[in-house]
Amino acid sequence: MSILDLFTARRGSHALSSRENLVSNENRERDNAKAANKMVEINMQSMEISSSTSSKRKDRREGISLPFQPLSLTFQNVCYYVDMPPEMRKEGVKGERLQLLRNVSGAFRPRILTALLGVSGAGKTTLMDVLAGRKTGGYIEGEIRISGYPKVQETFARVAGYVEQTDIHSPQLTVKESLAFSSLLRLPRETSLSDRKAFVEEVMNLVELDTLRDALVGLQGSTGLSTEQRKRLTIAVELVANPSIIFMDEPTSGLDAKAAAVVMRTVRNAVNTGRTIVCTIHQPSIDIFESFDELILMKNGGRIIYGGPLGKNSSLMIEYFQSIDGVIPIKDGQNPATWMLEISTPYAEANIGKDLADTYLNSNVYKNYAALIEQLSVPANGQKDLEFSTTYSQTLWKQLRACLWKQQITYWRSPEYNAVRFFFTFVCAVLFGTIFFNLGTKRKTLQDVANVMGALYASVLFLGVNNASSVQPVVAIERTSFYRERAAGMYHVLPYAIAQGLIEIPYILVQTLVYGTITYAMINFEWDAGKYFYYMVCMFLTFTYFTFYGMVAVGLSPSQQLAAVISSAFYSVWNLFSGFLIPFPKMPRWWSWYYYVCPVGWTLHGLVGSQLGNVNTLLMVPGGQTTTVAQYIRTTYGFVHEDLTLCLGVLAIFAVGFWFAYAFALKFLNHQRR
Repeated sequence: MSILDLFTARRGSHALSSRENLVSNENRERDNAKAANKMVEINMQSMEISSSTSSKRKDRREGISLPFQPLSLTFQNVCYYVDMPPEMRKEGVKGERLQLLRNVSGAFRPRILTALLGVSGAGKTTLMDVLAGRKTGGYIEGEIRISGYPKVQETFARVAGYVEQTDIHSPQLTVKESLAFSSLLRLPRETSLSDRKAFVEEVMNLVELDTLRDALVGLQGSTGLSTEQRKRLTIAVELVANPSIIFMDEPTSGLDAKAAAVVMRTVRNAVNTGRTIVCTIHQPSIDIFESFDELILMKNGGRIIYGGPLGKNSSLMIEYFQSIDGVIPIKDGQNPATWMLEISTPYAEANIGKDLADTYLNSNVYKNYAALIEQLSVPANGQKDLEFSTTYSQTLWKQLRACLWKQQITYWRSPEYNAVRFFFTFVCAVLFGTIFFNLGTKRKTLQDVANVMGALYASVLFLGVNNASSVQPVVAIERTSFYRERAAGMYHVLPYAIAQGLIEIPYILVQTLVYGTITYAMINFEWDAGKYFYYMVCMFLTFTYFTFYGMVAVGLSPSQQLAAVISSAFYSVWNLFSGFLIPFPKMPRWWSWYYYVCPVGWTLHGLVGSQLGNVNTLLMVPGGQTTTVAQYIRTTYGFVHEDLTLCLGVLAIFAVGFWFAYAFALKFLNHQRR
């Protein structure tokens, strides 16, 4: 009998029959055949699981089950270090690195629900992040294998799902749209549209969200789905990727007993489909704890003190710990999880004079578990290593289309952003139109010229700053979803950044038409077709680069609040060096260079040069001299009519440059530290 068979025999009927209190309405019978591609009954649905990625779909009864490859995950002597925190250095702790995981070994298998348990700070979430490849820093040592082959993160991401503790989703999408977006980008490109839609429906039924298919997700804690519903959506978003291995970080945290039972029933349903699932769990109830098949228990310092099967009613785990001299026996009716954590505290260890991690390493339980790990670390006969021809499931073009589809829905359902933006645009246009009413063609005095320049300057800067500020909350909310989606390998950064920029273009265009037409007419600028067209193009490019700058500020900052502070500082500098408050010829030489990198300066240069740069009306200037309007703005401000095309080109470069900076920030800066 193999170690794998031994573990299965010792586990007995626990995995199928010990959860009556939690999931009494579930079908507990499993097919006894050895192949994973046999039919299993789940919630009265017929689901078919293939034992390899090349397996073909069989005849279906209700819905469709896409084929996937059942996989095991083994890890041996895994260690994880981070740079020594400065606070600990001040307290006298020596060393360059702090070790969080110490020689951790274990195994996760198909159809087995494994719990990662331990007191706060024991390292259970750290271990799961290391195994899932979600760590953004630190140093990892040890061996991680997928069905016997060394783990390669790029390919592993294609077959793994990660249910985060924080349920982050795009608030403006419905439940069905959230699942459709995930399936569109994560299922293999050869999956047909009909199969994709059928699989989304099947997953919705599996996680009991079919009645909420058209409900908006909303913002967590304020609108949309409840906490428990959002948790099930988070699980469903990973399931529609058809993963073989799923990591779940405290799926029941923050839920009441009833909601936690619903979530665990969902998790159990997913395990029964043949997937490998591991969950970190914190202070579980008896019913939730009995939902698990196997356990990895950790103590402070990142060491394992138990790894193996729980047994019916946790009998195997209880038997092991009660065999240790000095351990207080469990009381009748006591929660095994609570008892287990109590007897493994540093205080309890000190009382019995034993290190439970060392005790475990010298036990028969460890020897059996180590043998199982060794057995699963060797590829089975006919088992092939994971291999994909591309990094992402879909082409860059399809990624762009999917991201643009999602952004289009998000913007259309964000009236608090776009409707308010258009209303503010209209109000500002009328406001500036009335303030500078009919001043556009008055050019007889220096005050008239100053009024025209002031109208152009104020109309650009005021609305531009509002664009940059109002886009930041929208980008910040979507960025949290972006981090999760990118970590899941859904798309490349480029399609996402392009979609984020493209979706703004039509809204900015409408904004420009409304604002530009009203202000041009009310201020009564010169009614020349060329000047009107230039005014509109210049306004459009200006609003665009302001909007993209607002996106850049969020991309470079860890929070929206810091982005707003940084942006305000730049608005002031742009205002100062725009060439209006301090004309360029009068700027100190050591600061004049900044004028050329000030986008507002190029906007004002283009607008003033367009409206006044070819006007030959005579002006009386101080000193009793006479000059033309065109000559006056050339010598006083440095604005010339000949630079109009150059100004538009530079403004376009600023818009594209800010977009590139935003894409760069998304690709190389990750403010979500793990």
